[in-house]
Amino acid sequence: MVYLLRTNKFVDAIWTLFFNKEARRQLIRYGIVGIAHNSVGYFIYLFITWLGVDPKIVVGISYPLAMLVSYLGNKKYTFHHKGGITKSSVRFLLAHAVSYCINLLMLYICVDLLGYPHQLVQLAAIFVCAAFLFVSLKLFVFAGQAQAQESSHAGNSPL
Repeated sequence: MVYLLRTNKFVDAIWTLFFNKEARRQLIRYGIVGIAHNSVGYFIYLFITWLGVDPKIVVGISYPLAMLVSYLGNKKYTFHHKGGITKSSVRFLLAHAVSYCINLLMLYICVDLLGYPHQLVQLAAIFVCAAFLFVSLKLFVFAGQAQAQESSHAGNSPL
């Protein structure tokens, strides 16, 4: 069965990008960086909304701080990107702008239109945005450097 899946070029490209040893290591490191900054961010979110500030305003305040922590952690630790900061930071900001829109859209639809508790919606948004951002960082933001390292260091780098 695995052989049949791997005969398609598209499937083979996906397999290479996401299921080799280095990609698994990147996913683990991405999870460590993400858990650290999202846990702190979520508890800050809960506290500030508990003070009475609108959830969408709180996301607008906390998002830039979380982006900085995420950029530094993922550039250095997750993807070991050694390229310049100009191109990667612009792409990083673009990826986060899309993620931010996804987050706001989830809050608007699920809280404002459907009436779900904002605490649960924001918790779900963390996971949706995290998945989107991993794919964006791997394939768009840090793509060239990360893919070159996967071929040259496969099996040699620790977590």
